[in-house]
Amino acid sequence: MEKVKLNNGIEMPILGYGVYQVTPEECERCVSDAISVGYRSIDTAQAYHNEEGVGNAISKCGVPREELFITTKVWISNAGYDKAKASIDESLRKLQSDYVDLLLIHQPFGDYYGTYRAMEEAYKAGKIRAIGVSNFYPDRFVDLAEFCEITPAVNQVETHVFNQQAKLQEVMKEYGTRIMSWGPFAEGRNDFFTNSTLQEIGKEYGKSVAQVALRYLIQRDIIVIPKSTHKERMAENFNVFDFTLSPEDMSAIASLDNAETLFFSHYDPEMVKWLINYGK
Repeated sequence: MEKVKLNNGIEMPILGYGVYQVTPEECERCVSDAISVGYRSIDTAQAYHNEEGVGNAISKCGVPREELFITTKVWISNAGYDKAKASIDESLRKLQSDYVDLLLIHQPFGDYYGTYRAMEEAYKAGKIRAIGVSNFYPDRFVDLAEFCEITPAVNQVETHVFNQQAKLQEVMKEYGTRIMSWGPFAEGRNDFFTNSTLQEIGKEYGKSVAQVALRYLIQRDIIVIPKSTHKERMAENFNVFDFTLSPEDMSAIASLDNAETLFFSHYDPEMVKWLINYGK
């Protein structure tokens, strides 16, 4: 497993397992399967309603806690210093752990400055090993990064071959902040799994479209957290460290970038309203 060093010096696996849209009922089994395959980084969130499943899996898996890297996120309904502070302790309880390795602000809405202060406090208290943000576009990212005490270690954003976040990555390099990809397979949109460029490159290496796409992001130093509920697919996604894409292949995949979201925009007022009301 390749690791990246975050801006506070701690190391994080560049490949992890994400549990977005994994039901609470399935989550414990899926995380247990992922750990048995070899994953050591698990990404969850308060809004996924499956932190308990992650906690059950990591408490039963037999792998020492210090060998695991657990990420969770504070949702909008818990925004603000007091609510965020309480929600961090609640997440720790559900995860059955004294600490989380990475805590992110899930969305840049509500009193996220208050949320970040609570996270900075928890970081200093040893409850969190690294803090960061999620879904922060360059403008909001810079605004927060310039006015906080602890620079975000990670920004988790939609990142895949059709929306490669090249501009954001350049902005974040100034702050030593890593991109963490959600949706590395674009959730199959834009005919992702039948893309001819990815298929042809995959044939060169005896790899699948998914493996090529993950490898591309990894070679750009982007953290990836592919999700699957099938153990054989988890293993396939994990098997991306035995080949290296050539500069020509990297260039061909770079040309697929449309630099546009395939999901939602934070500049859309109706979408912002929907996110703010989600889970209320």
